[in-house]
Amino acid sequence: MQKYRHRLFSIKNPYDTQSDSIFVRAVKENFYYHYTHCHEYRTIAQHLGVDTDSFASIDDIAHLPCLPTLLFKRHRIKSTPALIKATSSGTSGNFSEIGFDIGDLLCALKMSCKIMHRRHLISLIPCHYIVMGYKPHHSNHTAVTKTAFGATLFTPAISRRYILKYKNGTYSPDFNGILLALKKLSKSIFPVRFMGFPSYTFFLMKMMDEQGIHIQLKKGSKIMLGGGWKQFYAEQTDKESFYHLAKKVFDINEQNIVEFFGAVEHPILYCDCPNHHFHVPVYSRIIIRDVDTLQPVSKETIGLVNLITPMINATPILSVMTDDLGILHDSSQCGCGIQTPYLEIIGRVAPTEIKTCAAGATDALKEVTQ
Repeated sequence: MQKYRHRLFSIKNPYDTQSDSIFVRAVKENFYYHYTHCHEYRTIAQHLGVDTDSFASIDDIAHLPCLPTLLFKRHRIKSTPALIKATSSGTSGNFSEIGFDIGDLLCALKMSCKIMHRRHLISLIPCHYIVMGYKPHHSNHTAVTKTAFGATLFTPAISRRYILKYKNGTYSPDFNGILLALKKLSKSIFPVRFMGFPSYTFFLMKMMDEQGIHIQLKKGSKIMLGGGWKQFYAEQTDKESFYHLAKKVFDINEQNIVEFFGAVEHPILYCDCPNHHFHVPVYSRIIIRDVDTLQPVSKETIGLVNLITPMINATPILSVMTDDLGILHDSSQCGCGIQTPYLEIIGRVAPTEIKTCAAGATDALKEVTQ
């Protein structure tokens, strides 16, 4: 039992600005757990000269061993046996495998309930779900599949239909099947909720618009987006165009479109605010690091995204370095009322591998920002 982790995930307001003290204690607690239970993590920490005495204030969390996501794609590192496991999508050929024990799952449940409630996504009104992602299959352990299914549990689900279906050893999209289902659901007295990849959702709406098929879904219908554009990054559209198309095709307003951000190596739920910004919840902290020196940079400065959370015991993902380039903005730049800073993802570094020295990231940064 990690009491400070329990206290952190029991905070009523998921965007409480007075949580630094508890967060630091939870980090120290979680660091000690991995240090004493994972040989690989302890070796890395000792090499960096980091121990439990290294954390006295919120600024000290920058000294945590910052493990690149590539490490988890190449090695199976664990601190304790896992109750369940989740994997990344593995679009580059390698995938991370992250374990969760019962305490980790309880933290995830408390976090999800509070954030989803804050965004008015928990309801007793039944609805139909159109999952723009993978239909669950015993061979599919990806986190994005588990997350999409989990999102269908926050209202009573009358039905679930999936666009990506498993057949003959592979997944393939069934746009026509979803379109036929939507025509039937348009006559239902209950709302429809989309959940899944923004790419497939956009492609479906674009196909319908080109064919002149516009369906007015029931009041309360929503579009929930998560998982990113993956291999369809080149086809990514801007948010305003997406919102306009959703209104045109489904009569779903912008305020009923919600986006999520996360990573299997950092299973914190980032849900956009009404102004569509990813504010940092109490369960995590984000450090933006210089692409050359890896030193923390100030707000409003682009750099590599370092994600920190003391949520997980089974796998040492206390502090991970992603291959994302992002900016941490002050809350005053948003105006939604949430007082924590928010993350803007700019893109990804171009090199096929991200290492702790961030070699080659400077050129990638130039390509993204040009």
